[in-house]
Amino acid sequence: MPISEYDGIVARSSTTSDVFNAIGEAHRRDILDTLIGGEKAVGAIVTDLSLPQPQVSKHLRVLSEVGLVRSRAEGRRRLYSLEPTRLRPMHDWLAKYEQAWNDRLDRMDDYLKELQQQGEPQ
Repeated sequence: MPISEYDGIVARSSTTSDVFNAIGEAHRRDILDTLIGGEKAVGAIVTDLSLPQPQVSKHLRVLSEVGLVRSRAEGRRRLYSLEPTRLRPMHDWLAKYEQAWNDRLDRMDDYLKELQQQGEPQ
C-alpha cells in the first residue's frame, strides 16, 4: 500500500511545539477567546464551550506548553489565564499581510474615486 493511503487511516501526531501550530486547532482558539475575559477554572471553560472536560484539559495542556496560557492552583482547582504577549510572533507575521491588504484596499478606493470623477457631468 502506498504511504499516501496510510494518511487517511492513521492519525498523524499533531505538531504543537509553537504558537502557530497550537492555535491551528479551532477548539484551542475558542479556549483563548474564552480566557480573554479573565481567569477561569477548567469547569467554567467546559461550560462555556460545551466540550468534554478531558478534551478541554488536553487543549489547555498544549496551550500551556507553548506559553499561551498559564495556570495557578487555588485550593483543588487550577485557574487558567491568557498570556497575550506570546501571541506577538503571530501578530508580527500577520502584520505584513495586513499591510498588503490595506495597500490593495487603498488602491481600490483611489480607483473608485477616479471612476466617480470620470462619471460626473462636466
